[in-house]
Amino acid sequence: MPISVFVADDHAVLREGLVALLATQPDIEIVGTAANGRDALAQVLQLAPRVVILDISMPGLDGIEVTRQILAQNRKTAIVILSMHSGAQHVLHALEAGAHGYLLKESAAREVLDAVRSVAAGRRYLSAKVAAIVAEGLGERKGASPVESLSKREREILRLVADGHSSAKIGQMLCLSPKTVDSYRSRLMQKLNLTDVTALVKFAILHGLTSLE
Repeated sequence: MPISVFVADDHAVLREGLVALLATQPDIEIVGTAANGRDALAQVLQLAPRVVILDISMPGLDGIEVTRQILAQNRKTAIVILSMHSGAQHVLHALEAGAHGYLLKESAAREVLDAVRSVAAGRRYLSAKVAAIVAEGLGERKGASPVESLSKREREILRLVADGHSSAKIGQMLCLSPKTVDSYRSRLMQKLNLTDVTALVKFAILHGLTSLE
């Protein structure tokens, strides 16, 4: 089955350009477009596409709020935020909202195909430039890496959590019960002195444990 994709951007030229590019691919199907946040939210909840490309700044509702509301009702939809902002805070804000990808508008034409295929496959996607900005924004860690304190299984589960997989999905992949996966996740947060899953994702990005492309 082709990857169903919805594109929302209030700039018609960019929106139509991305649609035209995506439509040339046999494994991708455009199922809808929108020029504002409220229209995007209503259509996405009705159509349930596999991937949504969302402009971060749109009339009505911004891309971050649309992301939150979509994922509150359908966790199976993967969202790629499209933005002209490259600051670490913008990127982390999008990831905290649940986005699986973050794409700069300046590189969208080159990277959008890789981004769509990556998030559709359950991986995160950050362009190389954005990944570097995030790592710099989080600051460099000195001394022995906290990763060294983790077992092979703990690293494996950390990577899968950071890639956006649910406990049930991770359990299927590793032949573990969801409850066991949850226990590993709690232990990871305790070991690394982290408070929530968002912090785990940031940690994994900084230490190269998650797929960024």
